[in-house]
Amino acid sequence: MAQEHAKAEIADLPWEALRERVLHCERCALHQGRAQGVFGVGNPRAQLMLVGEAPGAEEDRRGEPFVGRAGKLLDEMLRAIGLARESVYITNVLKSRPPNNRDPRPDEVAACEPYLWRQLELVSPRLILALGRIAAQNLLKTTQSLGRLRGDWHCYGPRSTPLRVTYHPAYLLRSPADKFKAWQDLEHIRARLRDEDPPRP
Repeated sequence: MAQEHAKAEIADLPWEALRERVLHCERCALHQGRAQGVFGVGNPRAQLMLVGEAPGAEEDRRGEPFVGRAGKLLDEMLRAIGLARESVYITNVLKSRPPNNRDPRPDEVAACEPYLWRQLELVSPRLILALGRIAAQNLLKTTQSLGRLRGDWHCYGPRSTPLRVTYHPAYLLRSPADKFKAWQDLEHIRARLRDEDPPRP
C-alpha cells in the first residue's frame, strides 16, 4: 500500500521536486552503496529522450549519465544526425549505480520506473531511443535479443511513445564494426524527427 501511495505521489511531482527525490531516493537497497542518485541531463522539453541502463562509477561520482568515453561517443552519434547533447534528454532505467556495474534486478527496475514515467510525462518527447540490450529489455518487458529488437518501432510508457533500439555506446567502443548498424538506427530517428520517409536498408 505504501509503495502504491509513493508511486502516486511521484506521478504528481513537478520537475525540481522529482529531481530532488531521485537524488536522495531510498526506494531500493541500491542507495546504500551509491554516491548519489543520477537524475538525467539535457533539454526538459526535448523531442528525443535517450534511455540507458544505469549509472557507472564515473556517472555516480559526477551525477550525470553518459560521461567518459561512452559519453563522448554518444555526443558524436548525436552530432551525426544534427543534434547536440543539450538538445535531447538523457537518463537511465536505474537512477542509482548497481554494485560492480551488474545488471539491474527486476525489483530495482520496478522501484525506479515511476521516476522514468514521470520524466517521460514532463518532457513529453516525440521519440525514445533505448541504448543497449539491458535498457531495451527492461523498457519493453522482454527477453528478446538486441538483434531482434533493433530495426522496428516499439512503444513505451503511458503515452505509448514510439521507441527505437540501438547499441550502447560502451558496446560500440568494444565492437566498432557495429557502428554502421547504429548509424542506420540513428537515421530512422532523424527521419522521424524531420517527418521524412525512412531510409532504405
